[in-house]
Amino acid sequence: MSAPTSRLVPTLGLASIVVFGLAYMSPSIVASTFGVIAVTSNGAAPTAYLVATLAMALTALSYGKLARIYPASGSVYTYARKLLDSRLGFLAGWALLLDYFFLPMVAWFITALYLNVQFPVLPVWGWLTVVIGVSTLVNVVGLVLADRVNKALLALTAVALAALVVVCLHEVSGSPAGTFTGSLWAPATSVGAITAAAAIAAYSFLGFDAISTLSEEVKDAERNVPRGILLTVLIGGGIFFVVALLMQWVHPGTAFDDPETAGYAIAADVAGQGFADVFNVMTLLGGFASCVAIQASTSRLMYVMGRDGVLPKKAFGYLHPRFRTPVFNILLIAAAGFFATKLSLATATSFINFGAFLAFTVVNICVIAAFVRFRREGRQMPVLGYVVLPTLGALVDAYLLTKLSGNAILLGSGWLVIGIVYLLVLTRGLRQAPPEFTVEEATEHAPA
Repeated sequence: MSAPTSRLVPTLGLASIVVFGLAYMSPSIVASTFGVIAVTSNGAAPTAYLVATLAMALTALSYGKLARIYPASGSVYTYARKLLDSRLGFLAGWALLLDYFFLPMVAWFITALYLNVQFPVLPVWGWLTVVIGVSTLVNVVGLVLADRVNKALLALTAVALAALVVVCLHEVSGSPAGTFTGSLWAPATSVGAITAAAAIAAYSFLGFDAISTLSEEVKDAERNVPRGILLTVLIGGGIFFVVALLMQWVHPGTAFDDPETAGYAIAADVAGQGFADVFNVMTLLGGFASCVAIQASTSRLMYVMGRDGVLPKKAFGYLHPRFRTPVFNILLIAAAGFFATKLSLATATSFINFGAFLAFTVVNICVIAAFVRFRREGRQMPVLGYVVLPTLGALVDAYLLTKLSGNAILLGSGWLVIGIVYLLVLTRGLRQAPPEFTVEEATEHAPA
C-alpha cells in the first residue's frame, strides 16, 4: 500500500535541517546590515548581535519544546491550535503567513537588485525572473534537491565569510584602528542604544523557526527538530557576533559614507576592490540559497493550512503525485514574487517583522499553556523551562514588536483584521471550530 497522499515524506536529517535554517537566515546578511546596526548601537554592533542571539535563543527553546510535543508541520499554527484554541491557532497561522508569504518576495527582489548592480547585462526584472524560476524549479522537484543546492551554496557563503574573517584578522594583527574592548562597548554606547540595535539585529535571525514547518519531512522529528532549531540560532548568532566583532574592530565608531553598504566598503578597505567584488558575488549565491529555503517553508505552511481545510483544500492541500511537493503553493508564491517591483522594500519588511514577532510571542505563550495542561493531567514539568524562560521570551518578542514603526503596526493590524473577517465566515460567526486534518481522513482517502 502506498503512503497516504496527504502525508509528506521524511527525508531530512539533523545536518540537513540546520543547513536549511542557516540558508534561510543567510549568514552573509551580517555584512549587509553591519553598518546600520553599528550606527544604531553607537559603535557596538557585536554586542547588539550577542543580545539578539540570547533573545532569539529563548524563543528557539520554546519552539524546540513544542516541536517535541507536536512533531507535525505547521509551526505556530499547529501549536496554537492544539494548546490554545483552534480559532487562535488560525489567527496565529494567519499572522505567520504574513511573514512567510512576503519573505520570498523580498529575498528574490534584494538578490535581483544586487545582481543588477554587479551584472547590469540584465535589468532588475530580468534577474528577478531568473532567480524566481530557478528556485521554483528546485522546490518543485523536492527537498532532496533543495537540500543539495542549499548545502553547496551555503558552503560558498561560508568560504566568503571565512575569507572576510581572515583579512580582518590580518588587519587587526597589524595596526588596528580600534581595540577589542572598544568594539564591544564604545564610549558613546548605552544600554538603550544596544537594545534598539538588538531589535534590528533580531531581524537577521528570522527563519530559524522555519525548521518547524518541515517536521513531517524530518527523520526522527521529535529529536532532530528541537536540536536543529536551537543549533541554527546558536551557530548563526556565533557567526554574526564574530564577523561583526572583527568588522567593528577594523572600523571603530559609526562614521560610514553609507551605512547600508558599509560591509562592502570595509571589505574593499582591508583587501581591495577585487576582493570586495568576489565577496559580494559569493554572498549573493548564499542569498539565493535563502530564497530556496524561504519558498520551501512558506509552501509547507500553506499546505498544512490547506490540508486542514482553512484554506481551499483542493489547491493548497495538494501534493504532486511524483515529487510529493505542494506544487500549487510553490507556483503561487513564485507568481506573487513578480509583484516585488511594485512594492517598496520598506512596506514588505514591515509586514514581515510584524508577523514574525507576533508569532514568536504566541509560541512562548503556547509553552506556558502546555505547562498548565500537563499539570492538570498530573505531569510534573520544570517551572524554569516551561514558565520562566518562555515568559522572558514572550516579553522580549513583545518588546521587539513595539520597536517596529507605526506603519508596520498599522499594516500588520490590517492583515489581522482581514484574517478575523475570514475566520468569522469560516466558522459561521465563531459558532464552530475551523476544520482540521486528521490521520483517519488521510487513511480513508489513501489509494491502495
